[in-house]
Amino acid sequence: MTVLIAGAGIAGLSLGLSLHQVGIPFRIFEAVREIRPLGVGINLQPHASRELFELGLETGLDEIGLRTEEVAYFSQHGQLIWREPRGRHAGYNWPQYSIHRGGLQMLLLRSLQDRCGDVVTTGAAVTGWRDTANGVGIDLTDRQTGASLGQVEGAVLIAADGINSTLRAGLYPDEGAARWGGTMMWRGLTRGPRFLTGRSVTMTGRKDVKFVAYPIGDTGEGGSLINWIADLTMPPDYEWRKQDWNRSGVLDDFLGPFADWRFDWLDIPTVIRAAEHVYEYPMVDRDPLDRWTHGRLTLLGDAAHAMYPIGSNGASQGILDARVLAAAMRDNGPTTEALEAYESTRREAVNALVLANRGDGPDRILDIVADRAPEGFDDIEDVMPLTERQQFADGYKQVAGMDIAALNARAPLIAVATEGTGRP
Repeated sequence: MTVLIAGAGIAGLSLGLSLHQVGIPFRIFEAVREIRPLGVGINLQPHASRELFELGLETGLDEIGLRTEEVAYFSQHGQLIWREPRGRHAGYNWPQYSIHRGGLQMLLLRSLQDRCGDVVTTGAAVTGWRDTANGVGIDLTDRQTGASLGQVEGAVLIAADGINSTLRAGLYPDEGAARWGGTMMWRGLTRGPRFLTGRSVTMTGRKDVKFVAYPIGDTGEGGSLINWIADLTMPPDYEWRKQDWNRSGVLDDFLGPFADWRFDWLDIPTVIRAAEHVYEYPMVDRDPLDRWTHGRLTLLGDAAHAMYPIGSNGASQGILDARVLAAAMRDNGPTTEALEAYESTRREAVNALVLANRGDGPDRILDIVADRAPEGFDDIEDVMPLTERQQFADGYKQVAGMDIAALNARAPLIAVATEGTGRP
């Protein structure tokens, strides 16, 4: 009956907590030897916050993140294009969070350990699998030494091993590297001023030169810990594959296009220069698949549907995957039928989101305004009327499963009493 999970990221840990909630045994195998709070900021959308609340994690989330109040889009001249409330301020029954990715992962890990004990094995990569007479068998390998760590058997195998999934590569050996769309991202954390509401997510510029900023914490000086991302479209011959996935960034490589972006609500070059550290990442995703489930194995989270970090949906969709899959196992047991039921609910919807994000998702509003008013505007109504802006925002919510009325009216995926506080 044991569910085997490859990967202790946000999706894999969320699945473990959800399986515990419905009474199904599991084990998680993680390739790294020590799970550390890596990464920078992400946004957790209300449909995902709901699922974590129903796991009893509201207190923990409030201790490590901020409840987002609004999202705002600005032109490269700092002019307001569109703003809308978020989370409970928008009418959802659950908040949106701006939060450190590593902090969220550690919250999930500690909550899992508190509730289930020693269910996560680190330093053990799942490198192979096979259907057996009674379930599935997996091969474990020490990634650092290449030594075999033996085999384990279980009921089903869930590949939650990320965008560079070993198990997905085994299923699709001709797929190759992740797909680069031509954009490089430089990301950093800066102790800076509170801006706008102090709980605002901002997008400024246009697709080829864009700056994203939002607070993920408050500082003791009354300021904010600002998570920021600077995007630049690079030449077609740019050798992005030679870059490390966690390479330190160099200011001179990207600061120039943002050097005069000083606005009354935020001085962007000053925020960039004051960063504690800067990292460089290629913006990549993977092509949608027409199949996730193969026998007693299925894909979950980024292993199934890695997407561009546009619209703040990557981690949220992995959490939704976990909850839908756990509910399917509650109803069908840890069986192939459960894996297929999960895929039938999730795959087409998430594939549509991957493609929407390739089209710049909700951020495309920046490109439309930049094309129509490259020198700026006196009145946004003359460039993009309110009704068009509203329709644009609502359309993405429909694709992402974030319709307010529909989410508020939907019954819980797992109607089980919550437990614990989820304190990190």
